[in-house]
Parts: sequence; C-alpha cells; structure tokens
Amino acid sequence: MPLHLTSRSGADGGAVESDDREHKRQKIDGEAATSVTDPKLDDCVPSKLTNLSNPDAEMAPQPTSDSANGAAAGAAAGGGGEIVIDEDLHSRQLAVYGRETMKRMFGAKVLISGLNGLGVEIAKNVILAGVKSVTVHDTVTVTVQHLSAQFYLSEADVGLNRAQACAARLQELNKAVDVHVHTAPIEKEFLGGFEAVVFTDLPLDQAVEFDAFCHAHSPPVPFIRCDTRGVFGSIFCDFGPSFTVTDVDGEDPFSGILASVANDSPDALVTCVDDERLGFQDGDLVVFSEVRGMTELNDGKPRRVRNVRAHSFLLDDDTSAYGAYEGGGIVTQVKQPKQLAFRTLAACLHQPGEFLLSDFAKFDRPPLLHLAFQALDAFHKETGRFPAPGSEADGSRVVELVREVNGRVGKEAKVEEGVIAEGEKLIRQLAHGASAEICPMAAMFGGIVGQEVVKACSGKFHPLHQLFYFDSVESLPAEPLSAEETAPTNTRYDSQIALFGRSFQARMHNCSAFVVGAGALGCELLKNLALMGACCSPPGEKPAEPVAGGGVTSGGSVPLSGKGYLTVTDDDTIEKSNLSRQFLFRDWNIGHAKSSVAADAARVINPALRVNALQNRVGPQTEDVFDDTFWEHLDVVINALDNVNARLYVDSRCLYFSKPLLESGTLGAKCNTQMVVPGETENYGASRDPPEKQAPMCTVHSFPHNITHCLTWARSEFEGLLERTPSEANAFLSAPEKYCEEMMGAGDAAAREALERVVECLITERATSFQDCVSWARRKFEDYFANRIKQLTYTFPEDASTSTGLPFWSPPKRFPSAVVFTPDDPTCLAFVTAGAILRATTFGIEAPDWARDGKKMAEAVAKVAVEEFVPKQGVKIVTDEKATSAATSVGDDGKAIADLVGRLKDGSKGLSKEFRMVPVQFEKDDDTNYHMDLIASLANLRARNYTIGEVDKLKAKFIAGRIIPAIATTTALATGLVCLELYKVLQGAKAPALRNTFANLALPLFSMAEPVPPKSVKHKELTWTVWDRWTVEGDVTMQELIDWFQAKGLEAYSISCGQALLFNSLFPRHKERLPRKVLDIAKEVAKLEVPAYRRHFDVVVACEDEDGEDVDVPLISIKFR
Repeated sequence: MPLHLTSRSGADGGAVESDDREHKRQKIDGEAATSVTDPKLDDCVPSKLTNLSNPDAEMAPQPTSDSANGAAAGAAAGGGGEIVIDEDLHSRQLAVYGRETMKRMFGAKVLISGLNGLGVEIAKNVILAGVKSVTVHDTVTVTVQHLSAQFYLSEADVGLNRAQACAARLQELNKAVDVHVHTAPIEKEFLGGFEAVVFTDLPLDQAVEFDAFCHAHSPPVPFIRCDTRGVFGSIFCDFGPSFTVTDVDGEDPFSGILASVANDSPDALVTCVDDERLGFQDGDLVVFSEVRGMTELNDGKPRRVRNVRAHSFLLDDDTSAYGAYEGGGIVTQVKQPKQLAFRTLAACLHQPGEFLLSDFAKFDRPPLLHLAFQALDAFHKETGRFPAPGSEADGSRVVELVREVNGRVGKEAKVEEGVIAEGEKLIRQLAHGASAEICPMAAMFGGIVGQEVVKACSGKFHPLHQLFYFDSVESLPAEPLSAEETAPTNTRYDSQIALFGRSFQARMHNCSAFVVGAGALGCELLKNLALMGACCSPPGEKPAEPVAGGGVTSGGSVPLSGKGYLTVTDDDTIEKSNLSRQFLFRDWNIGHAKSSVAADAARVINPALRVNALQNRVGPQTEDVFDDTFWEHLDVVINALDNVNARLYVDSRCLYFSKPLLESGTLGAKCNTQMVVPGETENYGASRDPPEKQAPMCTVHSFPHNITHCLTWARSEFEGLLERTPSEANAFLSAPEKYCEEMMGAGDAAAREALERVVECLITERATSFQDCVSWARRKFEDYFANRIKQLTYTFPEDASTSTGLPFWSPPKRFPSAVVFTPDDPTCLAFVTAGAILRATTFGIEAPDWARDGKKMAEAVAKVAVEEFVPKQGVKIVTDEKATSAATSVGDDGKAIADLVGRLKDGSKGLSKEFRMVPVQFEKDDDTNYHMDLIASLANLRARNYTIGEVDKLKAKFIAGRIIPAIATTTALATGLVCLELYKVLQGAKAPALRNTFANLALPLFSMAEPVPPKSVKHKELTWTVWDRWTVEGDVTMQELIDWFQAKGLEAYSISCGQALLFNSLFPRHKERLPRKVLDIAKEVAKLEVPAYRRHFDVVVACEDEDGEDVDVPLISIKFR
C-alpha cells in the first residue's frame, strides 16, 4: 500500500521516489502490518497537514479546552473515553512518570518545527514518551549535509521535504501517537491548537513573535526554541505567565516512623527511629498517621517542619494541649505543587535572569553566549547564511555584532568590554561552527528538550527556567585547522569535517570500537557512531558487508577486519517493554537478538558502517571469544550496560589492556557519564557507590514495616514455592540415593527445611488434579496470613518485653493481626486463583477454563476444609537482625533429616520414573502468566496483616520485579555526552579537557567536572599508576624475574599466580624453584592453563625497597611466547 503524503503549497508535485531502502510500517487502524518497498509520494495535492495513521485524511490540529497548564488531561481520541495505558510497553516509563502523568501526556498535541538532527531527536523522544499527536513541520528540502545528524534521512531523500521524508519512520516508533506532517509556512494562529510547540532553526524575530502569541494565548501554549551550532547549543523555554508544576522532582515522598513526640509550645520535638535517615528539609510540610495517644496529629492537616536533623525535627505546631504520645505513628512528606511565572523571549533578551549552568568551571560563559547567539542571528539576517567554517572575516563580523548587541540590550544582559575581548576566541569558535550540526549535540539537546516537552504537557518535573547555553569547545582540535582541512567534500560528514577536519574524519573511519550492550544506551550509541562515521568505509569505497561468523561465537577470536571496525555484543533478545525507549527496535523484532537488529538498523542509518553483531556475554567465560588479540586491536570501548558487575569486568579488561572506556548509566530522569582514559583518569572500579541498604532477614520474614519488605518477602516466597522447591524435588527424582546422602551429610537446619519442602511437594501435598491445587492454595492462604500471624502473636503477645525490659513491639515493629479469608475479597481470591494455576503448572496439570472465572473459583475454594489453628509451644522465631537465614534448628536436625529421608523414599515409590516437576521462573513482563498476580496478592495480604498500605499490581511489579526506571530522553542525553567525549579521546585529549557528568532532567541539573586522576606511586625515578602493567619479555626463570626487580632497586620476596604461592623468600624449599621457569612452576603449583591464543600470563609480586618498606608494584605480565 503506497504511503500518501501531501506537499506544501508551491512544492513540486508528481510521483517522487522517497526511499530505496526496505522498511516496514505498522498501520495505526489495526490492520495487519504492511511491508512497504520503494514507497511513492503520488497524487500530491496542495495541503497543509497529513495524518500518517490515516493518510487519506487531511487534518489540522484543533484548539483544546482549558486545562491546567494548557495540557490536555482528557481522554483518548475518540470521544472522552478512559485512556488505557499499555503497561507491558510503558512499564519502565510508568516507573518514572506514573499513570496520571502519562494520561495527561496522552491527551497532548505537540508541534515540532524544523526536522534537522535536533528536531528529529526531539520528535523521536516525544513520540516514544507517548502523546496524543505530534505534528512535524518543515519547509526545507533534504541535502547530503543533513545526513550528518538526521538519522531518518538517506541519500535517496535528497530533494524531498525533510518532514515528509522522515515522518513514516517516526510513526513506526509508536503506533499510538498520530504523526502529522505540515509543510506550509506557519502563521502564529496555527500555534493555538497545541499543548506545546518546539522550534529549531527559527529566526529570532519570528521566535519573538511566536512566543508573544503563545504567552498571551488562553490557555498559554508552552513555547521552546532550541538550536545547536557546532559544539554550542541554546534553549529557551516559556511556559506562560503562570505554570503549575505538580511534582518538582519526581521522587517518592519521604517518610519516617515515629519514636516520640513532645508536648511542647510553640515547637514540638519529634524523633524518629534510627533505621533510616530522614529525607525532610526545613520548610517541608508533613502529615501524621497511626499515632497513638496524641491522636490530634492524625487529622490529615499538613504541618511545617524545621531544624531537621538525621532522625528528628521541630514541628511548627503547639502540641502542649494534645494528648500524651503513647506510641506508633508515621510521618510523611507532603509534596506541594509549585507555581512558576515565565517571561517572554523579548523580555529575556534584555533581562535574562539566572542561566542554567552545566559546568561550574564556565560560570561566566552564559552571559557572553547569550549575546553571541543573538549576534549569530543578526549575522544570518544580514547575510542570509551562517558564518563559513574557518572564515576570519565572518568570525570578525560576529564579534562586531556581539558588541552591537551588547550596546542595545538591557543593563542586566550587558557584559563588560573586557569580557568580550577575553571571550573573542570563544565567539569565533561559535561562528566557525555555526553552520555545522553534529549528532552528539543533537542527541544531547534532543534529550533535554524532549524532557521539557513532557513537562509542558504534564506538569511533571521542574521546567528549565528559562535559558540554557552550553559548549563543548574542549572537543574541538587544540590547534586551528587549515582551510584545506575544513573544506567540504560534499558528503554526509561535511559538518563534522568543518569542525574537526578531514584528517580527523579519516581517523574516525579507521577507529576500532567495542560497544558492550545493545539496549537503550546501545541503540543510541550505534545511531550516533553511524552518523559520526565511526568504523565506516570512507566515502567512495564500497560499504563493508556484514562479517561472517556473527552471532554467538564459541571459540577463537572475534572476526576482525583491520582497523575501522565496530563490534557490538548483547546476549539478550528484544521484548515488548524495550520498544518504548530502545528506538532501533520495532514490534516485528520481538524475540530477535538485540545486537543483530540494532546493527542492521545502524547500517540503514549509514550503509558504510562496518559492524559485527555478537550475542556473547562479556565475562571470564568468554575470554576465548574476546581474547588478547581482540582487546589489543581496539581503540575505544563504550559500555552500554545495566549492571555494576559487568561494568567492573569490562573496566578490568580496559585497565589490563590500557584501553579508554566511555562509561554511562541512567536511572529514570538521572544519568551519569564517566571517562576512563589510560594514564589520565582513575578507572571505573577505583570508586564504588556504597552498597544498597538491605532490610534484615528477620524484618522481611516476621516484622515488616513497609510495602517493600512485603514485596521482598513475596518475591522470595514465589521463588521458593515455584522454582527452588520443584528444582529441589527434581534433584531428588533424578538421583534419589545421591540426593539423600547429601542431605544426611549436610545435617543442618537449611537441609532439613529443604527436605520438608520436597516431602510436602511430592508426598503430603502432591497434586493430581486442579482441585488439589486449589486446596493447596487455600491452605497456603491460611498458613501465611492467619496461622503464622497467630503463632507470632502467641509467641510475642502485644505486651511482650525484650530482655532489657523494653516493649518488644516498639517501632519500627508493627503488631500484626490475622486476615480472614473472604471469597468476595478480590485480593483473597486473586491469591488462590494465581496460586492454584501456578501450582498446577509445576505439576504439569492444565488449568481448566473455569479457573479464571471468579464465581466458579469461589465455589471450588468453598469445598476446601481448613483445620483450626492450635498454637505450638517452644516455637523459635528469628529476631536477630544479623541473622542471614530464617531456618532455625529443632534441636536434633540430624534425626529430623533421617526421618524426612525415610518418608521421602517411602512416599515416592509410587511415582513414575519419568515424572519431573516444572519449575516456574519469575517473569514480570507477561501479564497473562499470573506471576505478578500471585506476588501482588502475597504482598498486599501480608501488608494487611501489619496494617501497611497496599499497592496495585503495577507498583508491585516495579518493586518486586526490580524494574529500573528508564526513559528515552535521559538515554539520548547520556549518549550525546559520551560521544562528545569520544571526539576528545580520539584526539588524545588529556584529563583537563575531559568531563564526567551527572545530570537530572527532572530538576533540571547538570554537573560537569574534570575526572579524578589515578593514584600514583613513586619509587626512585620511577612513577606508576594502576594503568601501568610491567611486562617481562621471555620465558624467564624465577631467578631472572627476581633479578629483573633488583635492577629497579626492589626486592621481590613473594610471587603468586591466582591463589597459589609460587615463591616466598621465607620458605627454604622455594629456593629450589629459582632456576626453574616461572611458567612451569605456575602450571605445576597454580594448575595454570594457558590457552593457545594467549601469549602471556600474569603474576602478582610483593616487593620492598632498600629500607624494607613495602612498595605496591603493578601487575607483572610475563610474555613467554
């Protein structure tokens, strides 16, 4: 089916080839996916707007009714119905924004004008976020130069309108968002139909006019103007005279558990238990609940706090007339909306106010750049173009214009002449690169602006208020480039060449890179690298074919093709939840290997890309794949990982082979980047975040006091019941005698508990029908939520005391009560339904259709007989916070194990030899598998036991599934920053030019700093760091190795390999090893095996100097072949 797009008035009509690449387009109207090859732009008619989800309909955005901040809080398209969010698709995004915010976003219409590299980045991020519609506008036709940063354009699109050329690909990103195309010049009245408008490449005069209209409109239309010029960028935001921020930072409200409240006037001292530090700040509002005695605090009235300390604060309230505090209570922060007043662009030009800073080492630059960007606009207005790269005359004119602008702006915006004179180099750098657009800047600013659009449409997070200027001049060459170096080549790389030169571009083509991970970060990085020309065949050379041998490599080195090669690896496959931020993937890619699909998509962006996609995990087990030769050929490693252990391993490899590592990570609206450069910076593993605080085992199992404890317990019970126990049962069924011998040999409480579970599973509670599974689930309910609680309160009654005489049930402990099963209660029934279905799965029993019918399930449950609870004497319940296991000894575990083994052997005789259970592995992202139904009901019923607030299934999924909040905007920002650093690394930049970054788009906050240098060690004239590795050439003897150190003035007294000691001067017998080869000793003592592909092995040497002081020397690598 041909894709119909309409051209702007006056544009050439007729059928034009849009693209000679194959691509697919998923239709929005619910029909099957259609593969479209060589789509034509036929039957073009003069019209302003096209709806890509219904190409035959000519549409124009209609003004929305008044709503807070002008954002549509309304319903889904089609008439006021309830908006339904696809939680499988948007789960990671929901963890950042929440349902209400996303519903507001889904009602918003957004205009993005200017589909250059920055414009398409913004459009991509906004469409992935999910709004009602995005209208892309452009009047510019595609040239080869636009391919420098616009990833949805190809050479086949040259001559087409930019918006028309890329709109179909934008539509593929999210079929729930209507993508419209507008190609006529915009009149200001057109803007009133949107909840947010974004302009790139908009002349200043027109920007002032459009912003004034949007500012005065009722309701105001949030207006954003943004540009990137070379390595410089600017953003202006105006969300109207009164904008409400519903949630400033997106963080969960802080809370604390009360320990005491004083009856004081005028300020009452409140103290909290010291299990966690309070997160309140002076001036915060808080509310109280569950307070005993001083019940007046439970009125729900927000009260202000001050003088906040780690575990106490003063309450701005007179509590002297309140009842005396008796105990209990929770204090919770009340997040307040914030009102912001924005000023127009015209006003901000003369009175800019405070600038948002990114690098505090450049705190004086924004005022100058505020003038310089206005001067650039004046130059363009004067000449009809931007300054030519390297043109001294154009640069001088821009400097003159800066002075002219400085003469007419308001007092607040003026800078001193000395500042202009000192900043003339900076102004010229801006002028010389003004006509160039590079993808790292587009990605970075696309992430920031995309997030501002979300804020404008939803009120979630604090907007940029109001001006932001940025530069990365450290990325530029240290010395000026000749005219020959920057001369255009009429290729897609001309923008980059204008900034960095032809020689650097050749270096970019020839670099060899390793991208570890092909998820959200990996997709963005591959896109950036393809656009930058990294690892690409030079223009005019035939594009490289994909390397044979891709996929999972099982042995030998990864295929290499000299320099200029990109290797990407990821052992994961694509899931539906990936599609909301991993933008290279489409729904028809689900189930395919991430690395392969991402590599193919990157080759579509730039067919010259030389890339090899693997599905190998990077770790010690794949060192035969990623061997010495592989690492030695690399120029740079870029991590795109989602866990610390993998990052540490890659860091250790980069440290060992002395390779630069570009590191980044995201968490919701936050991201960080770290540059690890040999000899210049500390390595990634040199500093660690403190470990995340874990709740004590006894708290999770018996004394929870928040929903996280309940969900942690629920996840543990799920895995114990449905995965570990069936696996344990299978271990017995596969080798009964061996299993029983091992249990008898262990003889501890853990072995006894494992046997108890297996006996229950295979004998006492063995299921042969689905009704058996229903009975098991109902009895489990009684065990978990009634009997165990009754036993706990029998052992520790409400008035129990500790050995020191203090109340046992003092905060943070909460006294529990049993839950009575009620079939009419949805949570009770959900537990039994999910439990029965999953129990049936482990026994290979098919659940009948009626199992999903609540009424029939209630009838089945009613048939189950439940025994009356009788408390037991002498039951031991773990209360020690240092305990690591809930298993408690029964006095003679050995005898109990022997009895259990006997029961197991006797009871299993009737089982078929082929019978095996089916372990169920937890999968959070499939809402049809009942996994989250069981975990959510487990957690909520336990929360009900302890009067803890319950949560819905989505919130339960976030916590129990350990979902990492993720959004596309933050990912784009992080990878843009990484690729700006890549320019520096490939030019051999030193530490002062490098930048590590922490950013929080919610605030927004940017903090850039020079990396920390590596710790250095000095000995005589020698200096070394962790980056140094001393190499000893030859197959040396132990004596030769010791002599090698003596030549450096060091006494090697101990030499080890792995965990084995090869030599120690204190051991007389070790002197016999002095004439032997170190390699032979290592093979004999350390059982060292050196693979054929490895030419060296490593030893650790302990040394001391002439004064007997220990000296920490680098790792020693003996290159024996």
